[in-house]
Amino acid sequence: MTSTLETTAVHTARRFEPRRRTPGQAFLHVLRRIPTWVAVVVLLVVFAYPLFWMVINSFKSNSDFLNNPSYAMPEVWQWSNYAVAWETGNLSTTITNSIIVTIPSLVFIVLLGTAAGFALEVLVFKGRGTILLLFLAGIMIPGQMIVLPLFNTFFQLGINGSHWPMILIYTAAGLPLTVFMMATYFRAIPREIFEASTLDGASMVRAFFSIGFPMMRNAVVTVAIVQFFLIWNDLLIALIFGGKKSLNTIQVGLLNFSGEYGAINYGPLFAAICITVFGILILYLFLNQRIMKGLAAGAVKG
Repeated sequence: MTSTLETTAVHTARRFEPRRRTPGQAFLHVLRRIPTWVAVVVLLVVFAYPLFWMVINSFKSNSDFLNNPSYAMPEVWQWSNYAVAWETGNLSTTITNSIIVTIPSLVFIVLLGTAAGFALEVLVFKGRGTILLLFLAGIMIPGQMIVLPLFNTFFQLGINGSHWPMILIYTAAGLPLTVFMMATYFRAIPREIFEASTLDGASMVRAFFSIGFPMMRNAVVTVAIVQFFLIWNDLLIALIFGGKKSLNTIQVGLLNFSGEYGAINYGPLFAAICITVFGILILYLFLNQRIMKGLAAGAVKG
């Protein structure tokens, strides 16, 4: 009988000991990080200082703003500037009008643009490349060139003096960029997903609303935010097609702070700008992660 000796190796867990840096290595590590810290501080100053400058000037009187450096703190804090800004700029009406114009425009842009991007990238038909190029050509058309024909068209249709001209123009102006971005995002989705839904009996409309649109949530948020800023900050279209004071948007309302002979009441003007800017800034901070995910999704091809 042969006996076999079996040996079993016993592994003992080693205690992890972090590598200690010598004083010279620690100094070099800190030295290498100094350029990064300097760059962060510079970027922070570049982006934060304009906001700080705007806020401190919103509490100044006209004489304080004109006679002292713009970066100086207010001599007397004029808290009433915000009440004057709300009343003079008619902000309750102008903000409401901006919301009434912006929300429907975004809904039309997102629905029509996403559907067009789905059709141009997922469906297979002759001439889809030419159609996409035609959409891209719309980006190169300056808005100033079509203002007069549009004004005459809306006048003949009898819809001047309402929000509809602005909504239609913003929708048409936002579609070219939206269609191009959505086509890029749909390109990152594997075509086999939609082919499988077709084999399961789903129509193209159901495949779009049940599969395509839900998969584009981050992209939709990204496109909506981009178009939101373009529409919200527009002055030309709102000034021309608003027609009357009751239809003024927020950007047109800021013109109310320019008095006779071009005199400007700077304190309330900066207060009104602060009200609008910080509201949008808070919205952006809440949706920042969605925007980053949407941009990353459009940069990857599946």
